[in-house]
Amino acid sequence: MEIELRQGTPAAFSKPTVCAAFQTTLAAAGDTVALRTKADGVRITWRELGERVKRQAGGLVSLGIAPGDSIGILLLNRPEFNVLDTAAIHVGAVPFSIYVTSTVEQIRYFLDDSAAKIAVTERAFLGKLREAITGTQVQKIIVVDGDGSDGTMSLAQLEAAAPAGFDFDAAWRAVTPDSLLTIIYTSGTTGMPKGVELTHANIVAQLRMFQAVRGIEGGARIISYLPHAHIADRMSTHYMNMFVGGTITTCPDPKLLFEHVPDVRPTEFTGVPRVWEKLKAGLEAKFAAEAPEKRGVIKGAIDAALMKVRAEQAGQPVPEALAQGVARADQLVFSPLRTALGLDQTRAFFVGAAPTPREVLEFFHALGMPIAEVWGMSELSCVATAMPKGQTKIGTVGKAMPGVEIKIAEDGEVLVRGPLVMRGYRNKPEQTAETIKDGWLHTGDVGELDAEGFLKLVDRKKELIISAGGKNMSPANIEARIKTSSPLIGQACVIGDGRAYNVALLVLDPDGALAFCKARNLDMPLAKLVDHPEVKAEIERAIGAANEHLSRVEQVKRIALLADEWMPGGDELTPTMKLKRKPIAQKYATRIDALYAAQL
Repeated sequence: MEIELRQGTPAAFSKPTVCAAFQTTLAAAGDTVALRTKADGVRITWRELGERVKRQAGGLVSLGIAPGDSIGILLLNRPEFNVLDTAAIHVGAVPFSIYVTSTVEQIRYFLDDSAAKIAVTERAFLGKLREAITGTQVQKIIVVDGDGSDGTMSLAQLEAAAPAGFDFDAAWRAVTPDSLLTIIYTSGTTGMPKGVELTHANIVAQLRMFQAVRGIEGGARIISYLPHAHIADRMSTHYMNMFVGGTITTCPDPKLLFEHVPDVRPTEFTGVPRVWEKLKAGLEAKFAAEAPEKRGVIKGAIDAALMKVRAEQAGQPVPEALAQGVARADQLVFSPLRTALGLDQTRAFFVGAAPTPREVLEFFHALGMPIAEVWGMSELSCVATAMPKGQTKIGTVGKAMPGVEIKIAEDGEVLVRGPLVMRGYRNKPEQTAETIKDGWLHTGDVGELDAEGFLKLVDRKKELIISAGGKNMSPANIEARIKTSSPLIGQACVIGDGRAYNVALLVLDPDGALAFCKARNLDMPLAKLVDHPEVKAEIERAIGAANEHLSRVEQVKRIALLADEWMPGGDELTPTMKLKRKPIAQKYATRIDALYAAQL
């Protein structure tokens, strides 16, 4: 199916490969900034980027890299990643990223499974990488902030190593739409990660579809803060920028995101649900600390704006007086707030990767930040659904993008077919055949399509809770409700499959706990805070508030507040903050059993 692009779409979107798109954008962008860090600590123009890509591509060829060879990248978000990854694809290589939180064993698995010949890292992770390459095919380590004096290769040495007569143009023109572009290793919630193989054709189709629906304009300013190993970062920043010719600002730590936002004033902003949940909690804490009179004005403005949002979502007319009142509130309250955050020039707000509570979406819509949910997965090159521009339907993840077919199987599983479906899982033909049948990708998500074609998700098929009484329920929706009931709650894991009732393991949010302590002049570590009477009282209140919005069978009857901190890439969370349900159930089996030991 031919995808009809909007008028004025950059010429790069008509090209067949990511390399060709990059070269088209490069020719037009000139001396505008392509990559930077906060406060212009590093600043690379498109012209400079093109030159460095060419030199590094030659350096990779000098190391014996040929089309189809894999290159493992273990880096924080920094401009060096974007340069080297782009250079690699221009010689037909297959660069892939590794989460920096990965263990030595996991890194070795990725390098071995991909048959990587080169590994790229920074000094902070060199020791771990050196240990991991034992027994793999890795022949050389490139250290982007090194000097090459320790047996590794520096970037300067790589750029100087291009062989005489290297034909850069011939190299990138030899890349075809069917050439493998990258490997995205899934988070591994149910076992060892699978390597999702994505071609140039996959990503070109993905970007054309997204552009047709959302119309990302040239000159985009975007922040790269999600891990490079996450498909969302690669698609929405790295690859997208090669097509629209904007500026990427790299943020090395997601915790520093909102220090970067005012510096960048992004034109497009994407956050996983936890980013929006924490921002909402932070803003509400700020509002609560205002003087009573100002606090009342803010509350009135938000209440009025929420009435307007809910009327619009219900398809009801908005009374003229309400519309005018909200317009005044936007001018006096919300617009200055967006400016203070650094989101005043943002043209589009997105959220995806996990369920987002309705209250969070409504809150930001009210503040003039209409977040649009998208849905997809690595196996779908990122997103398969999106909200049509100017048409956001809260409670759904949008409609199928142009060229994408979606249908619901008899058991409720969402099936997807189209040019963005992955080539397959690397070295796993049986699992590929189980996942893709007759061209339809079996997503593992359960959902339903409404009369307008908007997709509403229920949960992951394998994660649905079926109670002892036979009731089906979504743990993710219950957990989202719990987390939004108090800024103190950072993570929640609901258990109840085959049980008479639901229980939950809760973990405190470090930022929320810090604010809680500051407000009460408390000075104690997280591990001791869980036993504080005021903390226990707040958690009990929050669970009660969450239960009010849940059906009787969904309600959480008992909780265990853990002194642990769940970290991305640890025992409980994947690097992308998804719950590892089976490992959690095993690790905390004694605590869980204790919650069920006594009768209610």
